[in-house]
Amino acid sequence: MMAQIIDGKAVSAAVKAEVAEETAKLRDEKGLKVGLAVVIVGNDPASRVYVNNKKKACEAVGFQSYEYALEESTTQEQLLDLVNVLNRDDRVNGILVQLPLPKHIDEKAVINAISPDKDVDAFHPINVGKIMIGEYSFLPCTPAGVMRLIESTGTDITGKQCVVIGRSNIVGKPQAMLLLQKNGTVTICHSKTKNLKEICLGADILVVAIGRANFVTGDMIKEGAVVIDVGMNRLENGKLCGDVEFESAEKKASFITPVPGGVGPMTIAMLMKNTLTAAKQQAGIE
Repeated sequence: MMAQIIDGKAVSAAVKAEVAEETAKLRDEKGLKVGLAVVIVGNDPASRVYVNNKKKACEAVGFQSYEYALEESTTQEQLLDLVNVLNRDDRVNGILVQLPLPKHIDEKAVINAISPDKDVDAFHPINVGKIMIGEYSFLPCTPAGVMRLIESTGTDITGKQCVVIGRSNIVGKPQAMLLLQKNGTVTICHSKTKNLKEICLGADILVVAIGRANFVTGDMIKEGAVVIDVGMNRLENGKLCGDVEFESAEKKASFITPVPGGVGPMTIAMLMKNTLTAAKQQAGIE
């Protein structure tokens, strides 16, 4: 058996098309304009690529994008002042501060300064708490993208054994909550988990976000499992690979995401969806 490839580019394009259609309708019928502010501090090449991709996505769905490119030497106080200005700016519906930030800036302080109503990354403690109780406005973009990819396979999560490898605040923990809310039975694993292979072999749905190249191999995967690889690692030869060893996993899974072209494109698509949701809420539109 060879797994069916879950095409993240196609699912992402469908999400963006939905957002673009609704954005155009709201602009024509309600005069609503949607704006996303992206703040980048310093010259990290990967961050620059992400910011450029977000600007392109804004253009594609009909949003205004406002970029604030700050010097590496920007102080924490200066960054917090900018966030406060954006919190009050009615043109800006969503605020995204590109991580990682330079070491002299406290990321937690910056995240906490963003208005929860404009926190389209869903990193603010208030939004994290809402996810825990299932009463959220926004979902973290990568876990939300993963849920959309699982949905695209036609898999019903109810009653399934779901294993999440990774416990980060950005992916692992919220991913587990979203699977739980869809009635999955969820196990969270991490670098200290014992008997990891045995636990993985019990998974009907396996989401891997541990940040280690080719960490999960085919002999750790249950026959017919849905495998979602969130990892993005660069090998010594410059080639990109995920946290799952694709060739061996593909022989066991029923569905699997490739790297690149799987989860990656979904993150920006779900960011666009969150920004539209924020704009509607701020305008009092259901």
